[in-house]
Amino acid sequence: MQPNPTLKKLGLADNDRAVIIHVDDVGMCEATLSAFDDLMDFGLISSAAVMVPCPWFPQTAAYCRKHPEVDMGVHLTLTSEWDGYRWGPISTRNPSSGLMDDEGYFYRRQPPVQERADEAAARAEMKAQIDRALAAGVDATHMDSHMGTIAHEKFLPAYVDLAKEYQLPPTILFRGDKVGFRSRGLEDSLATLAADASASGEASGVPLLDHEYGLPLDKPEDRLGQAKRAFENLQPGITHFYIHAAKDTPELRAIAPDWESRVADYETFLSGELREFIRNQGIHVIGNRVLRDLMRV
Repeated sequence: MQPNPTLKKLGLADNDRAVIIHVDDVGMCEATLSAFDDLMDFGLISSAAVMVPCPWFPQTAAYCRKHPEVDMGVHLTLTSEWDGYRWGPISTRNPSSGLMDDEGYFYRRQPPVQERADEAAARAEMKAQIDRALAAGVDATHMDSHMGTIAHEKFLPAYVDLAKEYQLPPTILFRGDKVGFRSRGLEDSLATLAADASASGEASGVPLLDHEYGLPLDKPEDRLGQAKRAFENLQPGITHFYIHAAKDTPELRAIAPDWESRVADYETFLSGELREFIRNQGIHVIGNRVLRDLMRV
């Protein structure tokens, strides 16, 4: 692939390494918001995304109103993965939408919603989540996808359309051709759809990312070492580097079997050692707001 044209727009060289250090799942529970507050104060992270259907969305929106400089996107949510802590759609309670399981919540995993959701209902739900965030005072900087559920041929066209409508960077749509998307594990039809959307978006000036990396949620040990190795191996271009940070609270332990990794993310990205390591690597830390602003020129 040719170098990312967004690098030049940001005043960077073609072989520079830029990274968005991103916190997923803000607003899922209290531990995510209080962790995000601390991480923002520390200053190493550069972006985050809020889960609008979740119980701690109102407090997250209040935080954003108080801190309008916050780089906060909408973590479009069509799944609810935990056993004892659930949420559902905000746009409908109609079972015919295909968005809900027998308990009235989102499905826990991607395949059922991808198989059963009505396309129009899914689009309406994504739009409702963006609208609620904006109405609550969140100056949304981008839109991504909880558990990658929207990376499906049923949902991707609506996602791309909404990105254009709201002029928000579509951060689950990466630069690449069909071969590249197939190498990411996408089936042929979705790879074709994604490649066409990527080419069309970049041609029209939509800033796209090159790479994605997330610290695994099943390996909390040596989180600092994991992070260092990941940043050291970043490739030229713009990388979306996501973590799932949360404070160690009784509520978090009760909700999330992977709580240790979430707490490890929180503690690691409060590390002066990691901040100095990233600086010494010559990596440029950027947020999504600057990409959104490029869309709106």
